[in-house]
Amino acid sequence: MGTFIGAIAGLVFGLGLIVSGMVQPDKVLGFLDLAGAWDPSLAFVMGGAIAVGLPAFALARRRRETFLGLQMQLPQSTVVDRRLVVGSLLFGIGWGLAGLCPGPALVVAGAGDVKALGFVAAMLAGMAVFEWLERR
Repeated sequence: MGTFIGAIAGLVFGLGLIVSGMVQPDKVLGFLDLAGAWDPSLAFVMGGAIAVGLPAFALARRRRETFLGLQMQLPQSTVVDRRLVVGSLLFGIGWGLAGLCPGPALVVAGAGDVKALGFVAAMLAGMAVFEWLERR
């Protein structure tokens, strides 16, 4: 049942990305272009996500299991360390260069976009390098 609910949540998330235009790299790059033709629409999408997420996470923190009876798995660390900062910088650089982050990239790659497929391949390679470094 958890897999089915996860698939439905992923579908709703993907559809939300499509409807909001966040699968269009030009729209994201327009948001990041503060000195040019700035497009504030991503700020509204983020604001909507925060408005939904804050109460949901507040509720989740008070629970030990999900509504489906699965174990609640929330991040435990509140430390901002070098690894977090470096990872955030790498994420931001990739986001700024490509105009995509992982969620939208998967949606666009699923539609067969060659650039998004390259982005996803590079993302998976980066994840593999991270795992390899973690094991060392």
